[in-house]
Amino acid sequence: MLWEGFYELNAPFHGISVSLGIGDLAPWGSFDAHHFCIAAEQSVVLFSSEGSASALPAGALADPTLGMERGEQYRNPTEVQMSQLVLPCHTNHRGELSIGQLLKWIDTTACLSGKQSCAMDLAIHYVGQVVNIKAKVNRAFNSSMEVGIQVSYEDLCSGKQWNVCKAYATFVAQGKATGKMKLKPLTPQTEEEKMEYSIAAERRRMRLAHTDTLKDLLTHSTMPTERENGDCNNVVPAEKTRVESVELVLPPHANHQGNTFGGQIMAWMENVATIAASRLCHAHPTLKTIEMFHFRGPSQVGDRLLLKAIVNNSFKNSMEVGVCVEAYRQEMEVSRRHINSAFMTFVVLDQEGQPSAIPMVKPEVGDGERRYREASARKKIRLDRKYIISCEQTKVPLSVPWDQSNKVYLSYNNVSALKTLVAKTNWVLAAEIDKVRMYTLEEDKYLSFRIEMTLCIDATQAFFLLSDLRQRHEWDRHYASAELVQQVDEDDTIYHVVSQTVSQENKPQDFVILASRRKPCDEGDPYVVAFRSVMLPTCPPNPEYTRQETMCSGFCIWQETAELTKVSYYNQAAPGYLAYVTTNIAGLSSDFYVTFKACERFLQKNKDEITVGLQNL
Repeated sequence: MLWEGFYELNAPFHGISVSLGIGDLAPWGSFDAHHFCIAAEQSVVLFSSEGSASALPAGALADPTLGMERGEQYRNPTEVQMSQLVLPCHTNHRGELSIGQLLKWIDTTACLSGKQSCAMDLAIHYVGQVVNIKAKVNRAFNSSMEVGIQVSYEDLCSGKQWNVCKAYATFVAQGKATGKMKLKPLTPQTEEEKMEYSIAAERRRMRLAHTDTLKDLLTHSTMPTERENGDCNNVVPAEKTRVESVELVLPPHANHQGNTFGGQIMAWMENVATIAASRLCHAHPTLKTIEMFHFRGPSQVGDRLLLKAIVNNSFKNSMEVGVCVEAYRQEMEVSRRHINSAFMTFVVLDQEGQPSAIPMVKPEVGDGERRYREASARKKIRLDRKYIISCEQTKVPLSVPWDQSNKVYLSYNNVSALKTLVAKTNWVLAAEIDKVRMYTLEEDKYLSFRIEMTLCIDATQAFFLLSDLRQRHEWDRHYASAELVQQVDEDDTIYHVVSQTVSQENKPQDFVILASRRKPCDEGDPYVVAFRSVMLPTCPPNPEYTRQETMCSGFCIWQETAELTKVSYYNQAAPGYLAYVTTNIAGLSSDFYVTFKACERFLQKNKDEITVGLQNL
């Protein structure tokens, strides 16, 4: 069995990716009675804290009630927890927890393996604090599963606990003879599990698009060639930061199959990267972010690992170090296997803990210049996704600027926001008129609503008709027109919408809306069409209109039977829309009902329409 691992920490997706085998189980450290599930061909193998193995039926992952008949409280059967006390041997020169040690612990808990990408923003923690790591399966696909990992810290003296990062690891299960094997589905139970289950497909989609996003940015964008601070007096040739180190893989570094622990390799890589960074700044640097830990293949006991690091680029207060690992068996062996690579961002902190200025780097000609440009591109992508994904909606404009570099993350945020709303469990039925049902959801200062109806139409046809905003004016009287501004790709489109609703300035309202559509990932998943506002340079505000914003809305469409389809519309109302929503919910207007009965007539009228767009779904 081979597992592929993906970390995604602190919501921004600056990456890591690691690769281990089925036996990559280092000593578990301190566990409670939970177990970690590994999908096997005919059973689920559970590894206990003593390292012993037991088996459950292959359907155990799909049976959330296992053990509940004995009156036990529900607990995800795939959950495992580790607690480690930070001791002096785990720290760096500043007394802070070594990131390499943290990577080892995460690797042990998640049993990571494979070739993906992941992200980690790193926090500083000290001797005497406890690191708590929890992992559980979020979703099982055909032959892969996503595992969610939560890292938190605990101060034993004060009792205070706080979350520091969240990770997602993807595992691919392979049989010995048949290759990839089909896994049993996982049935989510709690609201949190349902949300993670639903968004897992979007996370996988975004990870796989990272390489293309980087290529697009390098191809279509002009990357800066000078330092942000413009200081050219302190320039260090990149060659002077180069580090090479050799490690011999010994039995303590490997699992029972002889494959090197991924956490051990990551710790070695962090060590050489730190040395390279210190050669630029002539100080003790602090690792802040790990991006794109990419394990290309395994190494075994007896291998020599050549670790090479160099500073790719430096910015005003940070620098990126590239690290690669090559494996070979004999000292004179010419052919070396490139098994790992990573990109790490360092800063230098002053006595007040604030980032200091970093010297400029002069890249080497050729590959050095390529790495220099790619480092700038990765920084832009990292800032874009952090801005879009990790910030709360109330802290950023609803209409995030759209461009080529952030299109993947905007699409992800658009769909995941809708799926998060769908996964909520505390919806309340507010009204029902002629089989059109309205539900409401009050959370914090947001009021959300959902309109639901069941129709005799194919779900794919309804999905196609409702995802094209140019046809919405035929059933929604609030839409005056919708112009296609940009076809981003097969699944994402940007429209300029003009509303019939008049603003306080006595002008028609207009919107620039990103429409993101998704087909079902697995049986039972809905078709999704998500809408959110964006800013587009080619479509600036027009004085003839009042520019408005939509925060989160869209359709989810389920094929319930061969003949019947359930269509649900969701809207998380922004403050400017609340008056309209509350008026309808209070029963003072039947506008919702009239609109969705018109939508029903539109879908029934066009249910047999055959189009090129539908054939491409």
